[in-house]
Amino acid sequence: MVVGINDYPQAPLHGCISDATQMEIVLEKHGDGSPNFQVKRLTSDETQITRGSLKTSIRRLFADRVETALLYFSGHGFINALGGYLVTPDFMRGDEGISMDEILNMANQSNATDKIIILDCCYSGAFGSPTITEGKIAQIAEGVTVLTASRGDESAVEQEGEGVFTSLLVDALQGGASDLRGSITPGSLYAYVDEALGAWDQRPIFKTNVSRFTELRKVTPPIPVEVLRRITHHFAVPAEVFRLDPSYEYTTGGAIEEHTAVFKDLQKYESVGLVKPVDEEHMYWAAINSTGCRLTAIGYQYWRLVKEGRI
Repeated sequence: MVVGINDYPQAPLHGCISDATQMEIVLEKHGDGSPNFQVKRLTSDETQITRGSLKTSIRRLFADRVETALLYFSGHGFINALGGYLVTPDFMRGDEGISMDEILNMANQSNATDKIIILDCCYSGAFGSPTITEGKIAQIAEGVTVLTASRGDESAVEQEGEGVFTSLLVDALQGGASDLRGSITPGSLYAYVDEALGAWDQRPIFKTNVSRFTELRKVTPPIPVEVLRRITHHFAVPAEVFRLDPSYEYTTGGAIEEHTAVFKDLQKYESVGLVKPVDEEHMYWAAINSTGCRLTAIGYQYWRLVKEGRI
């Protein structure tokens, strides 16, 4: 469920409906167009969103026994001595919205296997650390993951009509956060957003209690899977150096077609950090000067995954 609220009395926002719409578009299909999440969108331009109606919708989201239940919210956040709140348009003094602690309780008790909460609102980092612990200890049940735009004492920024955090999330889901298999997880989303924001910008918060990350979206891998699977053919053992010579470089007079085909694979590995040339800066010179290339640390990990039949 994605929620976007612009229409707050005396305190309107401008990018939240657009943020929710973008998240709906990117989540409902994988990169190849195949179905992904069944998304319910609640936006203040189409639906009268009240504290009661939104709470009911969130309760229904987490009540179903599904593989993954995901809540995305873009709107105002509020915090006081009692904790954080997602603000609804019918807010009033002393009743600002839905308690983050109450939503946490719904997620913690959910029948869904994976529960994912993504919040693009001010003070969202308070979510998952209830006031009973003075906000210092996260209390999230197994299977719950929380990704927020900012710390519990920070504002979340809108820029040019969209949330900075959500803009980065969409880029990440479109492929920026994928691994070499084209898989995007909550952990890779956080890593992408965290790296993109500077030390003095709003700081995203990530809290999780999972033994494995669920796949949020699948996109086209940066290198074809069949090329990746050949890594164990080119490197029979992970520690070996693949010896190169000028016959691997197609521009030389002594190029051998079989060798140049292998070299194309090796160059693709090098482009995504799986291999590195030996004693040379570039693969071209490793071939010309007859040195070679070897697996990097991440290259070894993918070699192992292929060897174990997991790719």
